[in-house]
Amino acid sequence: MTNNVCKICRRAGEKLFLKGEKCLSPKCPLVKKPYPPGQKKKRRRRGGGLSEYGKELLEKQKMKLWYGVSEHQFKNYVKEVLKKRGGSKDASLELIKKLEKRLDNVIYRLGLASSRAQARQIVSHSHFLVNKKPVNIPSYQVKKGDVISLKKQKTGKAYYKTVILTLKQTEPPSWLKLDKEKLIGKVIEEPTLEDSGLPMEIPSIFEFYSR
Repeated sequence: MTNNVCKICRRAGEKLFLKGEKCLSPKCPLVKKPYPPGQKKKRRRRGGGLSEYGKELLEKQKMKLWYGVSEHQFKNYVKEVLKKRGGSKDASLELIKKLEKRLDNVIYRLGLASSRAQARQIVSHSHFLVNKKPVNIPSYQVKKGDVISLKKQKTGKAYYKTVILTLKQTEPPSWLKLDKEKLIGKVIEEPTLEDSGLPMEIPSIFEFYSR
């Protein structure tokens, strides 16, 4: 499974950070083989590369995989934004907000999981409370002012004791606040395009779904 996930980044031509810490190490397959799987290192594609449609498809795939959402979910997010905002810069920001404010992404951004896939798993296993109420839906949309905390019965797990140590070296994005000792996070602002750090062209994604 690990190799299949790493092939996604190789096809995209850049790191999508789907395997957490491994993506930052020299063992990352994209570092060793910075070319698509099944293609020889120096071989080039015929026809001068991708068509416009191909580029749009690639950008869509990259963003969908970056956040770890299904095609159905992602398409709904995009269609909803397009319906309200059109194809402007505001639309890009609104799409980012919807994806960044997913609970699984917030858990990842807070540093409580090493990848979005892991965050999705521990949210699904009911490890967290939002405003003191249990939430086990990864796609749950947090709001400004929401407080995310770890269930008391989960605090003794070895995993979270390790997390407390690793958090000393990391900081969440500016729109989130984290008590690193109590593992309590809070949404203090709205996420911005800059906060997302996305390596893809969002307007191309809107073009893809507008066809």
